[in-house]
Amino acid sequence: MQAKAFNFTPLIPSSPAVKLPPVRAISFPDHITRDISIAIPNQELTTSVEEEKIAAYWDYQFLFVSQRSETINPITLHVIEGSIPSDFPLGTYYLTGPGLFKDDHGSTVHPLDGHGYLRAFTIDGVKGEVTFMAKYIETAAQVEEHNRETGEWRFTHRGPFSVLKNVEKVGNTKVMKNVANTSVLRWGGRLFCLWEGGEPYEIDSRSLDTIGKFDLINGVDGSSTRMVGGDDILDLAASILKPILYGVFKMPPKRLLSHYKIDTSRNRLLMMSCNAGDMLLPRSNFTFHELDSNFKILQKQEFTIPEHLMIHDWAFTDSHYILFGNRIKLDIPGSMTAVCRFTPMITALSVNPSKSTSPIYLLPRFPEHERGRDWKVPIEAPSQMWVLHVGNAFKETDHNGNTQIRIQASGCSYKWFNFQKMFGYDWQSGKLDPSMMNVKGGDKLLPHLIQVSINLDASGNCEDCHVNPLNDQWSKATDFPVINNDFGGRNNKYVYAATSLGSRRELPHFPFDTVVKFNTVNNSTQTWSVGNRRFIGEPIFVSNGCDEDDGYLLVVEYAVTKQMCYLVILDAKKVGEPNAVVARLEVPKYLNFPLGFHGFWAPMDFRK
Repeated sequence: MQAKAFNFTPLIPSSPAVKLPPVRAISFPDHITRDISIAIPNQELTTSVEEEKIAAYWDYQFLFVSQRSETINPITLHVIEGSIPSDFPLGTYYLTGPGLFKDDHGSTVHPLDGHGYLRAFTIDGVKGEVTFMAKYIETAAQVEEHNRETGEWRFTHRGPFSVLKNVEKVGNTKVMKNVANTSVLRWGGRLFCLWEGGEPYEIDSRSLDTIGKFDLINGVDGSSTRMVGGDDILDLAASILKPILYGVFKMPPKRLLSHYKIDTSRNRLLMMSCNAGDMLLPRSNFTFHELDSNFKILQKQEFTIPEHLMIHDWAFTDSHYILFGNRIKLDIPGSMTAVCRFTPMITALSVNPSKSTSPIYLLPRFPEHERGRDWKVPIEAPSQMWVLHVGNAFKETDHNGNTQIRIQASGCSYKWFNFQKMFGYDWQSGKLDPSMMNVKGGDKLLPHLIQVSINLDASGNCEDCHVNPLNDQWSKATDFPVINNDFGGRNNKYVYAATSLGSRRELPHFPFDTVVKFNTVNNSTQTWSVGNRRFIGEPIFVSNGCDEDDGYLLVVEYAVTKQMCYLVILDAKKVGEPNAVVARLEVPKYLNFPLGFHGFWAPMDFRK
C-alpha cells in the first residue's frame, strides 16, 4: 500500500547573513512519495561551511528514506543513456537491504534493523530491456509489524541495534528481529535472503513472494561430522546461560552468518554458523557446512577457538577455512542497560583493542590438512584491523611444498569501528549523523583495501605474515571488494570496489560515489564516478568472456536530491575511460529505494 503523499521542501537560504537552523533541530520524514525541492547551492558554487554541512546532512538522510511501495508485476525500466548490449547474459541482479526505518508511531530503527526490501533487475540483452520488481521479505517480524489491510507499520521488535519509542520496555523481550536484509543467494534453483543471525528466508525468484524460512544448516544427510576442541567447564557455563538467551530473548542456538562462499571447483555452498551463547563466554564456536546443489550436507565441522571473536566475513581455500578474528569483549555497564531495554542490545559488546595484532585462524578443511601447525594457535598479523568484507583468497605452492596464502579484503581500524554508531545512527535521537562515517583522518581509520600474505613452510608452520595496502598509491576509504568469480580462488589480476574521491568537504569518505578498478599486477587504478551529490552501493561483476575483465559491472546510482535511483551498466574493461557507461536505466520515482547492502547475479540457467 502506497504511503500518503505530502509536500516537503526544506529551503536553505543562500545568504550567509541568515541564521540557519542547526542540523539536529530538523525533523526528517520517514518516506517521500512526491517530488521534493531542496534549495541548496551546488557544490561547484561558493558556499559557507554551514551550508555545506546542511547540504551534506540532507543528502545523507535521503539515502536512507523509507520506501513502502511494492511492485505487483515487473516494470520495464526506461533507458536514459546508452543501450543494453545484445551480448549481455540473460539473468537477474538481486539486491537486498533495508526498506523501512520509521514506523507510524514515532519509532525509528538502525539501518541494520530495517525490514528487508528485495529488488530484482532482470536483464535481457536480446530484447534490449530491463524489468524491475521490489517487495518486502515477509519475515515473522515483518508480518507482525505491518498491517496489510491499512498499510500501517508499528515496530514491536527493537532489533539488536535500536531502541523503540512508545513501546513497553518492561516485559518486551523481542530483540532478535530477523529482517533478512543483509545478503541474497541463489543456489540449487532456489533464492534466499539472509540476515546476520537467523535462518534464511526462501523467496520465489519470479514473483518475489516469500515462501518461508529455510533451514540451510540442518539439511539432509550429514555424511561427515567432526567436532574439534571444546571445554567441559565452559560447556557447563553455556548450559546455564542457554535458558536466558534462548528462552527469554528468543535467540537462536545457532547464529548463521550472512556471508556465504561458493566453491565453484567442487560445486559446493559453504556456510558458517556460531553459537549465540558464546557472547558471554571467553571462547568462540564456529561450524562450517558444505552443501551440494540438492542441499545435502556433504561435510560439517565444528571448531572451538579459545578467545572471544566476532566474524563478519571469512575466506577459504581448497585446504583451509580462514577466519579473521575481530576481537570483542563484554561491556558490563552496557550489558546491564541493554538487558533492562534502555539501550540497544549491541551496547553489551565493544571492540577489544588490548592487543596490537590481529588473529588469523587457518582451520583445516579436510582431515589431510590437519598435520603441521596447531590450528588453535592463531597467526598474529602485525597490525590491528577489523576485517569487514573479503574479495578473494588463494594459495600458491612451490616445488618444495612451501605455500603462500593471499587474501584481498577490506578492513578498518579498531579506533573507528563502533557497534552502536555504524552508519552514524544515534539511537537516542533516531537520526543519522554523517560525521561518524567521515571522521578526520578517515583514510587511515575507515575501511580500506588490504592484502594479507601468509607464508607457510612444507610442514604448515607460519614463517611470515604481513598486511599491506592492496595498492600502496591508493589511500581513499574503500569497501565492497568484488572480482570476476570465474577467477575466484586463483591469483586474480583485478579487484573492483566502491570508494569516494573526496570531492565534498563534508562527505569526503562516505557515502561512496566512485567505482575503482585495481590492477594488482602493475599497481594501477582506474575510476568511474557518478558525479556531484550522487552515490553508489556495492558493485557486482557479470562475466562475459575469457579474459578476467571481460564483462560488465552493475551498480545502483542514488541521485538523492532528485530522490531517484538508476541501474548503471559499466564495461569492466573501460573503467577509467569516457565511454565506460554502457547503459543507465531509470527506476520510477515512486519506487525510489534506499541504499542496498549486498547483491547477487543469477544467470538465467539458475532461475528454473
